[in-house]
Amino acid sequence: MTNQRSKLVVGNWKMHGRLAANAALLEGVAQGVQSLPAEVRVGVCVPFPYLAQAQTLLGVSRVVWGAQDVSAHEQGAYTGEVAAAMVADFEAGFAIVGHSERRAYHGESSELVARKTQRALAAGLTPIVCVGETLEQREGGTTEQVVGTQLDAVLAVLSVEEAARIVVAYEPVWAIGTGKSATSEQAQQVHAFLRARLAAKGAQVADVPLLYGGSVKPENAADLFRQADIDGGLIGGAALKAGDFLAICAAAGVGASVAE
Repeated sequence: MTNQRSKLVVGNWKMHGRLAANAALLEGVAQGVQSLPAEVRVGVCVPFPYLAQAQTLLGVSRVVWGAQDVSAHEQGAYTGEVAAAMVADFEAGFAIVGHSERRAYHGESSELVARKTQRALAAGLTPIVCVGETLEQREGGTTEQVVGTQLDAVLAVLSVEEAARIVVAYEPVWAIGTGKSATSEQAQQVHAFLRARLAAKGAQVADVPLLYGGSVKPENAADLFRQADIDGGLIGGAALKAGDFLAICAAAGVGASVAE
């Protein structure tokens, strides 16, 4: 069974990029997406210093740009932090919050992720809220408990109307940058659980886009995007190569056209 929601594919460049290489990549993606079905939405989340470059090169394209994090603070004496409103100044559309690398390397709690989500929404950004379990947690049978708790912390501080404006990305930590990917069945099982959790918040929250992130490649994208509750992908390494990223976007287009 395929779903009939539109597809969303967002590239997460992580801490990669230089001005010259970025220009070639962004221009290649902007040109390549022109041939995709209208139901496929495409975004790229770049390091903060390159938001202006993304704005310049993508401004007349159908590619939405965004940041990989925002501060939990609105403004103030927080050296090194970047406020959501600053990101919005560059006409960005997305902000990733709660990525597993932020949780692991910077000790971000689910409560902090919830505050960042609120800041992003208040600035007019669409937060991409990341949830996911470690290999130890999966093998211990606590996947649903872990991702449910992570998502619940965010939903608890949002109104129904606010919750309807987020995107959720399921990224099993054990599949990020490892070359391993959850099988399409494993991913769908967790997505179905998250979909039910969202629906419990309110009817209009049930169709929030649910993305899969974790070693998505051109070879496995179509099978993943065919699943009933997978609405697209949050793409890491493959987003750094225009050809690979566009092939994944094309796979989403096939899924969208099949659903139609």
